[in-house]
Amino acid sequence: MRDRLVYVFYRFGVAIINALPPAFLFHLGRVAGLFAWLLLPRYRRLALHNATIALGKEKSKKELRCLVRHHFRQLGANLLCGVKMAMVPLAEINRYVQIENLDVIDGPLRAGRPVVVILSHLGNWELTAHVLPAFIGHARNGTIYQRLGNPLIDAHVRGLRERAKVELFDRREGFAKPIQLLRGGGVIGVLSDQHAGDQGLWVPFFGRLASTTSLPALLAKRTGAILVGVAVYTVGPARWRIDIGPALETNDESIQSLTSKANELIAVQIRRAPEDWFWVHDRWKTPRPNFLLNKYKRGFYLPKAMSSDDLQPFRVLIRANNWLGDAVMSVPAVRAIKRGRPDTHVTVLTTENLAPLWKLVPDVDEIISVRGKSLFSAVRWIRDRPKFDAAILFPNSLRSALEAWLAGIPRRVGYRGHLRAWLLNQIVREPKRARPPEHQSLRYLRIARELGADVQSDAEESLNTQLSPLNVQPSISEPPANRKHGLLGLCAGAEYGPAKRWLPERFAEAAAAITTETSARWILFGTAKDSSTGEAIVKALGDNCINRIGQTDLQQLIDELRTCHLLVTNDTGTMHLAALLGIPIVAIFGSTEPRLTGPMGVRHIILRHHVECSPCFLRECPIDFRCMKAVSVQEVVDAVRSILLTGHDAATSPGQKVEG
Repeated sequence: MRDRLVYVFYRFGVAIINALPPAFLFHLGRVAGLFAWLLLPRYRRLALHNATIALGKEKSKKELRCLVRHHFRQLGANLLCGVKMAMVPLAEINRYVQIENLDVIDGPLRAGRPVVVILSHLGNWELTAHVLPAFIGHARNGTIYQRLGNPLIDAHVRGLRERAKVELFDRREGFAKPIQLLRGGGVIGVLSDQHAGDQGLWVPFFGRLASTTSLPALLAKRTGAILVGVAVYTVGPARWRIDIGPALETNDESIQSLTSKANELIAVQIRRAPEDWFWVHDRWKTPRPNFLLNKYKRGFYLPKAMSSDDLQPFRVLIRANNWLGDAVMSVPAVRAIKRGRPDTHVTVLTTENLAPLWKLVPDVDEIISVRGKSLFSAVRWIRDRPKFDAAILFPNSLRSALEAWLAGIPRRVGYRGHLRAWLLNQIVREPKRARPPEHQSLRYLRIARELGADVQSDAEESLNTQLSPLNVQPSISEPPANRKHGLLGLCAGAEYGPAKRWLPERFAEAAAAITTETSARWILFGTAKDSSTGEAIVKALGDNCINRIGQTDLQQLIDELRTCHLLVTNDTGTMHLAALLGIPIVAIFGSTEPRLTGPMGVRHIILRHHVECSPCFLRECPIDFRCMKAVSVQEVVDAVRSILLTGHDAATSPGQKVEG
């Protein structure tokens, strides 16, 4: 009933349009288009966004705004006239249309070679279905279309097109019949300038990757047809010009190359009369959920003369964690996101004190370092940059979602988090079935995978965190005495709380034992809160240690860790930073779980006794600290020996995985 009612109104409107002269409809449509420009701000913004992508380097903001306004008026005129022209007798259409370069199509057809016409939404584009068949009636004419939702209106539109002897092929019914028509020497028209969704090939369009139908190229390669571009330009009130050509030869070209050249051809057509193109279509749509392109069947293609640096960037804002350890564990996900598509520009939003960490990661293109705790200050920092296409939120906090939402970033991705689901428009689901504990890095990699990234290699790196045997024996029988090992790092504190800290006197005893056997010196790391712990260790080691506790910022910590052959540590952010720098680690765990937060990579030794109450994840132990007391001094000494005796040079480059 609803379809029939809509159809009645449609036919009533068509009857009114048919009763009016074309020139009057053209001017009426321009007025209607101006009202649409005023009353439809969403489409006005979309058109301006698209025009900026395509022509932003060629036109000023004022010129682009004028272009969009002119486009709405032109679109209104062409839509009304398009309905009118569909009902004008075919013999009279020539009064309103001139056609140029017809021989580009007619010549090959007369020679028996089929033609695939690349169409675009330029001017009164519907004219091609009514005009071209009148000039090339000696060959079969067809077009591939998508059926309208209202079957009554669809039947009426089909009837109007078929009067010009155009055969219509529904896209959903496959392409066997269009191929048969082409092999018989006919011509097929395909609209090729719209977003092709998940089935498209991602190729540059005005220098930015866009999902594009490869159907014209596929049909041409299957049938030996030539590809020809056809554009309809508005040249005056109710007057249009159809430009045909140029032709694209298909013999030595791949489907990907031809699809890319079709986009180049359409871009040239649009530049000739940009006000005529359909700017209110979301041509560069960000797909859901996989806006990273690794998982797409057809993938992406760049012409040989173009590199990824020539593309307009797909700008991704990654909101990093505020804790050092969590930030390091998200690095594999950042790498996977960067590799997800060739045009990805990664910006990391982080606190000022953690900015030096992200300078270590070459996959990060830009760092926004936020000073202070003001939400609106962070939003201003984001808005000061060029517009972002997507925000990926690693923290589960409400604050991080508010930052992206207030900054107006159109795609906001993350876990549901703390009452923030309403701020996200792409939620990464947690696994429902019970499973073994997963490393924290895998939670971040799941976000990258849900966006379409290939995370296999990064997941393998994260999963190389393994528990080593508790009774570690030296791998070489040679005693370490008198061997020179330079500086060894020691971090006896833990920001989270005392439950994660091994006993200070045992740290001192183990360090003293290693110093007795070797010529190594120790450098102590930690925050000002660890000062008392550091004093006890300094007292035991004397001149054999350098106390840097509470005296380093993150950049200084990075520089000094790089001088160390290994690090003995609790479960701390410094431990994760050392792993990122490629420094072997002896890590002591008690209240926390190494399978969740152990150091990434190999060549590390984790010491932990699984007592009945661990992991408890408490800040302070409410009983007798048995998990930490179970780890002996000798176990730590043996673990340090095992690493030192391999002769490994730990001063490696940032992010290098240490092989064992």
